[in-house]
Amino acid sequence: MSSNVGETLEEAVLKKTSDNSILRKEVKGYDWNGGVNYAKILETYLNSGFQATNFGRAVQEINKMLECRKMEIPSDKFIDAEDPFTTVKSNCTIFLGYTSNIVSSGLRETIKFLVEHKMVDCIVTTAGGIEEDLIKCLAPTYIGNFHLDGKSLREVGINRIGNLLVPNDNYCYFENWIMPILDELLRKQLEEGIVWSPSKVIFELGMKINDQSSIYYWAARNNIPVFSPALTDGSLGDMMFMHSIKRPGLILDILSDLNRLNSMAMKAVNTGMIIIGGGLIKHHICNANLMRNGADFSVFINTASEYDGSDAGARPDEAKSWGKIKSSAKPVKIYAEATLVFPLLVGETFAKEFFKNKKINFQEAE
Repeated sequence: MSSNVGETLEEAVLKKTSDNSILRKEVKGYDWNGGVNYAKILETYLNSGFQATNFGRAVQEINKMLECRKMEIPSDKFIDAEDPFTTVKSNCTIFLGYTSNIVSSGLRETIKFLVEHKMVDCIVTTAGGIEEDLIKCLAPTYIGNFHLDGKSLREVGINRIGNLLVPNDNYCYFENWIMPILDELLRKQLEEGIVWSPSKVIFELGMKINDQSSIYYWAARNNIPVFSPALTDGSLGDMMFMHSIKRPGLILDILSDLNRLNSMAMKAVNTGMIIIGGGLIKHHICNANLMRNGADFSVFINTASEYDGSDAGARPDEAKSWGKIKSSAKPVKIYAEATLVFPLLVGETFAKEFFKNKKINFQEAE
């Protein structure tokens, strides 16, 4: 091999590094010789690479929301509004969005914790994200597996959500519970002139359900608005459909909810978005933040990819192009299945903040 060929080969394979400016953080994982310390393990995620690093960045982003939230609200933001939902309550208004399957899973309890302790200011979810919570107050959901035969399940009256199982009886209990409430909503509409929006209906359902395990029990009592622009797309819609056949006339006003949601974003001092999943709930929150020229802090958690042009798969940088996230923001997307990462994310942020000034720690809280 000639010297020229050797030099060319060496240059191709062992090209010298000419710019070290981006080489700042060394990849380093957890040292297991120190024993099992889950808090320390999660701290190493930031420098572990791949989605672990995105997890670590998401922890930082949510903690920025919480730090901003603790700051004093500017005096000009104390708005004396008739609607308590659109009154500015903190220096950082946190919007939480999630899809139906999140409430079907055990993440329901994590979300309930956030709402119970007023750690978020606004919720956007699907119809299933409402009904699954209420139904669990009436009867449980069960663990199955992804491979159970759909035809056989149908024959015995069991519905499958991934590897979760919901007996048809649960929806019968739900029907018995909600039909009298729909009667009452219609009566108030006709006799008292009340115009019902999805958020007002959800508030009523939260007030009616006498169960502290419910997300919407706490949302109603803590005046945390819950928006569901597709409230008819689920069992709730089925119940409303059947109710409309027997007693037609109930009207849902979605435009007033759009006004309330957008007003919350526009009046906010700063905003943070935490969105689990995609589709309608993701876009609805992002679009509300467009009305204020973008959110200040953002964390997305989903498994969707951007190659098909879907909003679910869109990276945060795409939202910047629309003005839904501020150009100066440092948003994070975790490509992960939420049941694996969201409890850990809450543990490293909201829960740590909540328990920080209390005399109990996480293990004692169990």
